[in-house]
Amino acid sequence: MAEIPHSKRAAQLRQQIQYHSYRYHVLSDPSVSDKEYDALFRELQKIESDHPELIAPDSPTQRVGGAVSDKFAKVKHPAPILSLANAFNSDDVRAWFERISKLDERVAKTEFVVEPKIDGLTVVLHYKDGLFVKGATRGDGETGEDITPNLKTVKTLPLRIPVDAASKVKPPSTIVVRGEAVIFVEDFEELNKKQLAAGEKTYVNPRNTASGALRQLDSKLTATRPISLLCYSVVDVKGFAFKTQWDLLETLKAYGFPVAGVIKKFPDIESAIKYCESWNDKRDTLDYEIDGMVIKINALALAADLGFVGKDPRGAIAFKFPAREVTTTLNDIGVNVGRTGVLTPYAILEPVEVGGVTVRQATLHNFDYIAEKDIRLGDRILLKRAGDVIPYVIGPVLNARPKDAKPYKPPKKCPTCGEPVEQAEDEVAYYCINASCPDQLIRNVEHFVGKGGLDMEGLGSKLAEQFVAEKLIADVADIFTISNSQLLTLEGFAEKKAENVLAAIESGRSRPLNRLLAALGIRGVGEVAANDLASHFGSLEALQKADVESLTQIEGIGKNTATSIVDWFARPANKKLLTKLKKAGVNPTSVVRKVEGGGFSGKTFVITGTLPNWSRDEAKSFIEERGGKVTDSVSKKTDYLVLGESPGSKLAKAQSFGVAILDEAALREIGK
Repeated sequence: MAEIPHSKRAAQLRQQIQYHSYRYHVLSDPSVSDKEYDALFRELQKIESDHPELIAPDSPTQRVGGAVSDKFAKVKHPAPILSLANAFNSDDVRAWFERISKLDERVAKTEFVVEPKIDGLTVVLHYKDGLFVKGATRGDGETGEDITPNLKTVKTLPLRIPVDAASKVKPPSTIVVRGEAVIFVEDFEELNKKQLAAGEKTYVNPRNTASGALRQLDSKLTATRPISLLCYSVVDVKGFAFKTQWDLLETLKAYGFPVAGVIKKFPDIESAIKYCESWNDKRDTLDYEIDGMVIKINALALAADLGFVGKDPRGAIAFKFPAREVTTTLNDIGVNVGRTGVLTPYAILEPVEVGGVTVRQATLHNFDYIAEKDIRLGDRILLKRAGDVIPYVIGPVLNARPKDAKPYKPPKKCPTCGEPVEQAEDEVAYYCINASCPDQLIRNVEHFVGKGGLDMEGLGSKLAEQFVAEKLIADVADIFTISNSQLLTLEGFAEKKAENVLAAIESGRSRPLNRLLAALGIRGVGEVAANDLASHFGSLEALQKADVESLTQIEGIGKNTATSIVDWFARPANKKLLTKLKKAGVNPTSVVRKVEGGGFSGKTFVITGTLPNWSRDEAKSFIEERGGKVTDSVSKKTDYLVLGESPGSKLAKAQSFGVAILDEAALREIGK
């Protein structure tokens, strides 16, 4: 095949990049992943670098961003709102450092500030005599869209600075601040839950949701979205001069602007690089999405003196993490059967690399999700992988849909046992109703012996499959009847391994009542509900006699959960199971130990961030042993927030509700 001339390829790339940029910035509906877009952009940069005569006035490399929407008034920025050059690995950063070191000898001894590269919508905030007067999008970098009424609905945006009226910090007469509008991950997930419950359309990702909400013509709709703000630079200022980026950030914080909490200052480039690398594996610990880190020269005068390369300032560079959103083809849809009989669809994909891992399968959540997103067999789909989390399908790329893409219909029979499938009224899930379905038994055993159940260390999914396949067990109670001689007949077992498995099984007999209740797999009864039930009833016999009315008197137990508990204990098969467990010596009556006078009785705690000396489970056990209750989300009923490093949005919520804040040391002290 003849090679395409450079001039023709450059023209093709300009057209493609401009189209994808329009879909991303103007429509908030991208048709390719960031990784694919970056590859196209780098290819065009390479051609133009090798052949400068091919640089056209309309080349995407010569402009900063996207087009301006006609539906908003236009705002001329006081200075260009620039993007940054990208580095895709540590060597790229070192090459950048070497280049700028040759331009100015001061670079070799300068400090650096490292900030998260926040994946949000860039906003430009204008303040006059401390009062917020105008807000705009980035637009094309020179001119943005006036979204002042919408930005005023963002609760984290200061309407007047400084926020603290008692502060002695006096703001300049004019200051223009740059930041990112974001939706915290926890808030985004909660928003989608509410959308699903209301039968409304769910959203693809926090960035596009924030962008779409801030570019609504009706600011009342914007106000219903949980948009937050993180600021990181000053575009323009009158009557004041910042010497360093670090001082600039500290001043923004003093004024009351929200600033990311993981920003750090470093004496040299290598320590800055090391810090960037450390965040690649732990970026999911943040409450907001990032796609890299930004390394900036701390001395602002030096950064300014270094000037620009095209539109990119030389004094900073973006350290981009491997992309985690890509597009690929959906070849088929498979179905897994869970421990409660729930059928869960999954995508069978054309293999694709995302985040450094080759992905062949991905989550599709449920059958309603497939229908809602109109995901079809043969579609080009957008795929996301976050950290070690299982990849999931975001949705189809509609403008790339093939004509022969086929709509998907949920199965009418269980793919494992062939029995009929049912869908309960008012529920999303489809169920296999055959209690003897092999897949259900395997999943039940996995849950029963796992960390969320009786925590029999060493018994996992492979052993569960082996026990079921060899017909050693017909239910979870049979685990306690397995003998040494039976184990030694299994493939891969010798005397030592058999002894370890039997020791693990034996440990399950002595677990407290709350662990057994969580292990039984009663719908709606997780660790928190199991703790509450164990504390209230004290034994399985007492719980078996409870009715829906008495169960709903327990805080946190709703009518649906109460009904499922009563139904579970009423089934003959479950009564038989409990009898077998009792005969095997598994009938705990002890509950979580409570220390009288510990101060936690009747108190509700939420743990957020990373604690210095305790894991989250250790802190939870400490609280529960003293009569306290640990929940996942902050509400008006929360008594204490236990605060660790990188706490995210839960801290702001706790502060808004007036919740008492404890660090680990304070928790230990009041728990004595």
